Amino acid sequence: MSKKEWDVIKQTIKATQIAFELEQKAACHIREVAAREGLTPSDQIRKILGLTYSPPKRPRLTVSLTQNDYEVLGQKYKIDAKDHLGIKRRIIEDLIKIIDL
Repeated sequence: MSKKEWDVIKQTIKATQIAFELEQKAACHIREVAAREGLTPSDQIRKILGLTYSPPKRPRLTVSLTQNDYEVLGQKYKIDAKDHLGIKRRIIEDLIKIIDL
């Protein structure tokens, strides 16, 4: 391992996540501003503090689904729970309907 690679690893190890407990109103405001600006709440905090941040290259929404979730969604959409791609397509359709309201 080169010195440069080791320095990067040491720098990564030194990075520490800090959790902030703020009033709900302040936390919601930071999240809302971050969403409007296409940033994560973490990047919004870095921006507020004058630190560097990297806007997402491909902003997207994510959700973690368990096998049980796929079972529930499969029943909802009348699709085999193993058809994850089909379920994903139906989720996208539902989310787009919300925008079209």
